[in-house]
Amino acid sequence: MVSRRGFLQSSAALSAMAALPLSLRWQIARGAPAAVGLSDPALQPKFAYPVPDALSPGFKFQLSPLGDYRVSVAANRNHLTGLIGKNGRLVKTPILGYSDGDTPTWPGKTFEVNNLAAGGPEQIAVLWANDLFRQDHPLPVDTSLHWCYSLDEYSNYSIRKNGIPVITHLHGGHSDFQFDGNPEFFYTPDAEIRGPQWDHVDGGFTQDFRYDNDVPAGNLWYHDHALGITRLNVYAGLAGFYFVRDAYDTGLPDNPLGLPAWPYEKAYGIQDRMFHDTGDLFYSAYPGDPFYDDFITGEGATLPPDLFPSGGPTALAEFFGDHMVVNGIIWPYEMVEPRNYRLHLLNGTDSRFMVIRFRAVTAGATDLTDASAPIPFYVIGSDQGLAGAATEVDTLVFEPGGRYDIVFDFKGLQDKRIIMENIGGDAPFGGAFGEDLSPDEFFPHRQTDRIMAFDVADVADVTDGFIPGNIGSYAGNTEPVTRTRKVALFEGMDEFGRLQPLLGTAEPTIDAAGTQVNGAIAWHDPATENPGEGDTEIWEIYNATGDAHPIHLHLVNFQVLDRQEFTADLIEQPVLQHNGDTGTGFRLEDITLGPAVPEMGEYVENAPKDMVTALPGQVTRIKATFDKPGRYVWHCHILSHEDHEMMRVLHVGPGA
Repeated sequence: MVSRRGFLQSSAALSAMAALPLSLRWQIARGAPAAVGLSDPALQPKFAYPVPDALSPGFKFQLSPLGDYRVSVAANRNHLTGLIGKNGRLVKTPILGYSDGDTPTWPGKTFEVNNLAAGGPEQIAVLWANDLFRQDHPLPVDTSLHWCYSLDEYSNYSIRKNGIPVITHLHGGHSDFQFDGNPEFFYTPDAEIRGPQWDHVDGGFTQDFRYDNDVPAGNLWYHDHALGITRLNVYAGLAGFYFVRDAYDTGLPDNPLGLPAWPYEKAYGIQDRMFHDTGDLFYSAYPGDPFYDDFITGEGATLPPDLFPSGGPTALAEFFGDHMVVNGIIWPYEMVEPRNYRLHLLNGTDSRFMVIRFRAVTAGATDLTDASAPIPFYVIGSDQGLAGAATEVDTLVFEPGGRYDIVFDFKGLQDKRIIMENIGGDAPFGGAFGEDLSPDEFFPHRQTDRIMAFDVADVADVTDGFIPGNIGSYAGNTEPVTRTRKVALFEGMDEFGRLQPLLGTAEPTIDAAGTQVNGAIAWHDPATENPGEGDTEIWEIYNATGDAHPIHLHLVNFQVLDRQEFTADLIEQPVLQHNGDTGTGFRLEDITLGPAVPEMGEYVENAPKDMVTALPGQVTRIKATFDKPGRYVWHCHILSHEDHEMMRVLHVGPGA
């Protein structure tokens, strides 16, 4: 495995990267002590509160009398995370959440549907109502970004006057384009203001979204995707689970695969956050905030005072929280029996790659002192379904936006506490972990090395029907290939000198306007990824940055094929910004392919994926079939990256 440092030191052909503001990536945690007024994670209780059960029958959305789901996006000022304030008492956290008439929750309630083959309907309908009336955003909004109200003909609007724009994306869904959650399909309370892409939809605007049900069983999720404020809306609480069941993976105790079923099947949305000691969510955006000096001042960015009157609010390139949160609770615990459990894991963080292990400690322990060696477990599936085979591992790389379906056996661990450990750092991820991590990369008094705990009951082992060999349904994408497409990941700078991650092409390409382009391209430029309806393509994703990026394609699932090292000349070129100013980007020339990258045991990818980790200095190949026409997107799922232009249109069929 090539570490980030090793890549930068050994790749002379990409030495032009040294001119970019990359040094900040190894300073981020050193320069980020907790500021005055912020919660100190070292003083917060660990494993003191039970984790909410996202698969409990009482926490699932139910059909309305009209045969659809009716979901409100609304504010809740009284969410309890388990955070303790300065007075030693629980404090409340204002959030944005999803509701079906009850109090909005973080995470939103869970959808669970049977697919068409299991007797479900052809589609389900969800009415997503924006009810964020008279609601300022609970987090600082950078209005200099390419966001909803910076678009042409929208610049007279503001959150204070017109409300918070939202648009829900069913991540992993197989949806017609108008229901996909494209960022430019946003809308405000009462749909008074609607994003510009609704003008191109037959029948016009609707809050009733329809999701195809002719899909395999899988662990999808839903979250907000509004242009330029996705990171803020998700951070404030707008995310939840969406499960599809089929005739084999039924979710019931008598399922043909012998998989653990509720209450032995659990779902955990893992996120990281920072908090004020009052309980309010904290998000860095101003001078003096954690990470500001690393990403802004220390890198020479110039923020004009007319746009940033107090030095902010400004978007920062990435976010790492110092409190771990699972299903809306800080460092929770789960009571378990000594038997197999099926655990669905969702990485819902902004920027954090986690590297997951499970280790046993004595009952009541709150850290990993004297912990056991890592305990093996089975990975049986990933983003959109079950794997081709169960894979036994003891360490698992877990990218932002990704999901893993694992089975963990608690037998023989009676009266122990099993801590879900994270050995990934509090800094951008280059692919290395464990012994390669430096203490300088961690928060002071780092608490993010643990996520949650499982307390094993002191009773006899429970026999169950799980057999790893019963898993093995995924055979990859067998369709003939129409085209191989070369795309690329770059790090540039915007017009203010802030780090700006970008997507683009790794070959000369004719865009939708008929212009030949090559290299880094901003989100608002004409589409370059324009497969025909029904085409099957191999995408070669060249990562010319110093860090790993989790890449997500809407509409499709894909097969991860392989990885290969490469070198290239990195040539600087201008990148047009949304406001007409010019930033800095790059293109690749004289690409030379190197050795194939051996399979890495900590990356389990033998399942239908909609997320793939593109590692620095490597080309990552995926294969997908694009079977619905219309305007979709592909992007990095580091939310701070996609909000700052690391997203491009993916238009299937004519009309791009």
